Amino acid sequence: MVTRREFLDTLAVGAAGLAIGSTAKSYAQIMGSNDRLNFAVIGLHGRGYAHLSSLKANEATARIAAVCDVDSNTLAKFAAAAEHELGYAPKAEKDFRNVLAMKEVDAITIATPDHWHTPMAILGLQAGKNVYVEKPCSHNPAEGAMLIAARNKYGKLVQMGTQRRSSPLYIELMDKIHNGLIGRAYYAKAWYSNIRKSIGVGTDVPVPTQLDWDLWQGPAPRRAYTSNIQPYNWHWFWIYGTGEALNNGTHEVDVCRWALDADYPRSVTSSGGRYQFKDDWQFYDTLVTSFEYGDKLISWEGRSCQGMKDYGRDRGAVIMGTTGSVVVDTDGYEVYDWKGKKTDEFKTGKEASSSDLVGRDSMTDAHFANFIDGIRNKAKLNQPIEVGNVAVTMLQLSNIAWKVNRELRLDTTDGKIQGDAEAMKMWGRDYQPGWAPHV
Repeated sequence: MVTRREFLDTLAVGAAGLAIGSTAKSYAQIMGSNDRLNFAVIGLHGRGYAHLSSLKANEATARIAAVCDVDSNTLAKFAAAAEHELGYAPKAEKDFRNVLAMKEVDAITIATPDHWHTPMAILGLQAGKNVYVEKPCSHNPAEGAMLIAARNKYGKLVQMGTQRRSSPLYIELMDKIHNGLIGRAYYAKAWYSNIRKSIGVGTDVPVPTQLDWDLWQGPAPRRAYTSNIQPYNWHWFWIYGTGEALNNGTHEVDVCRWALDADYPRSVTSSGGRYQFKDDWQFYDTLVTSFEYGDKLISWEGRSCQGMKDYGRDRGAVIMGTTGSVVVDTDGYEVYDWKGKKTDEFKTGKEASSSDLVGRDSMTDAHFANFIDGIRNKAKLNQPIEVGNVAVTMLQLSNIAWKVNRELRLDTTDGKIQGDAEAMKMWGRDYQPGWAPHV
């Protein structure tokens, strides 16, 4: 196995070798010779298809130079879809390190499992690439801080994929809230409901021949391959995933934070459990968490295995103020007066769903357009990493509060846990030797 250090030591040599071997055609694709940025999409099962679709939607300013996944079957399927969609064939790579060594690549997009988000993003920055990373931007709070430090050190852009920040619907509504639509906003509640099935009890099985299990694990300490990890259930294992709070709560909690103009809270509490099934799922399926600020409050309720809706919606947020309330998600919003009477509404005509976004959606198109504009024209990013990381860290802290089963008091400047050494041990994680991220 090539370690992270060995990779960094040989990156420049590899890039030079690729440059020597490049054709005139590939040089014509390098930024500066062409108005379009060259992207590489890494992590192709699911959300990668949204990246493909949005880069296609922005094809006047972007093209896909490479696609990458550690599963050769997933890679082949996606590469074929990309060629069909784009009309040309991006280079297909199984090892992302080969992608980072490609001189023509200006930016990478990361849609891998959570434990790879920060380590891969940092390696991308060190290789001179701009980075679009899906939520959550990190596996733990320490990584989020490292990613911000790496962005500052290497001078490239990092945008987190909470695409509501680029939605005209949300931008307009937040402006209205900040200008007094519901008076002074002081409470925001977010929720998510789904009917996820049991993942069962896994058994040790041979690693599928098409999967590079060692590279899939990457920075995570090594474990045997089991029958119920891939391709999605890694979300529910602490070593790889971050639970429903980060998987879906990130979107709505970020909206709540945006509406209330709130940064790190002064305390967090969480309660819940795994109630619906008894299986290998290591997180809660039901969680109620609160972030307390003194003059405002944010809460999130996650129900992974219970389909009961709030306000007739699978997911969303309600923002409450001194003169009224707003209920919002991607299907639109409803405005209510102080007594709960509806006074206005706006509908997009597209019902919000708890299903993962894997295809075309206009919010992601706009979010990529903003990222591309940031790289090409120094436009302000709608979700730069230092902003996106706040909601991510808050929800990671809610996971820690649930784990230790007590309230956490926080430093409101950076979210660090105060006066609880046991809880603070969970601020970071253990890494596979040779793979720990470093700025």
